[in-house]
Amino acid sequence: MYSVVILTLNEERALPGCLSSLAGCSDIVVLDSGSTDRTVELAKAAGARVFFRPFDDFAGQRNYAQRVIGFRHPWVFHLDADERMTPELDAECRRSLSRNDLDGFRVAPRMVFEGRWIPHCTDYPAFQARFVRAPGFEFIQVGHGQREALGMRLENLREGYIHDTFIYGRDAWLEKHRAYARSEAMGLLEEGNAVRWGLLFSTNPLVRRRALKRVSFILPWRPALRFVYQYFLRGGFLDGKQGLRYCLLLSRYEGFIADEITKLRRET
Repeated sequence: MYSVVILTLNEERALPGCLSSLAGCSDIVVLDSGSTDRTVELAKAAGARVFFRPFDDFAGQRNYAQRVIGFRHPWVFHLDADERMTPELDAECRRSLSRNDLDGFRVAPRMVFEGRWIPHCTDYPAFQARFVRAPGFEFIQVGHGQREALGMRLENLREGYIHDTFIYGRDAWLEKHRAYARSEAMGLLEEGNAVRWGLLFSTNPLVRRRALKRVSFILPWRPALRFVYQYFLRGGFLDGKQGLRYCLLLSRYEGFIADEITKLRRET
């Protein structure tokens, strides 16, 4: 068996679907950041253990869970409220519990937009460290997200989890990504201007995504270039009308980042 931790803040709409996908899990933990809706009530009603910590960043929340919460199992799957476990991924996780030579596994999200999986728009499989050992595994903050700390031993799982990117609608998506943009801009400025162009065409989606961020930092017309890259070069047009709309949103997000980079440069 393994434990699951879910990060929440006012997730009463998304959390029930996440919890229902974990019906076979014997240890569900919700780490809440101060919800004022029914999130905590719903979590407790489903049998989850609830803990509280003010949000600083995703790595901070996940590391707190790893080090402070006493999980009932040595392996922990990290989820957000708008994400779902699948039966296939659950079975693969259970088969992987005996891997004592690893600190964790990367897992790729299957991004769902307006009810449709959009693999081309989202560079599937874009692996993230999600199924890890507690308490030793460590995350570091990168942009608005997190990745594994240096030295962690990982492999990739074949199956993916579901991430419903649009569960709260367009306006909520834009509001959230306006907030994310400043963190992304700060991370790009801290890393500097160095670009390794060959990595942009890597067969590893994770390497390719990171390289794209570096390239976007130094190029003009960021929103238009992001749209061309995702919709035409990465095959977003194959994801139908949802692909078009999502690529347009990604273009707007790139504009948010560019605006934040300009603001940060003026502040310094």
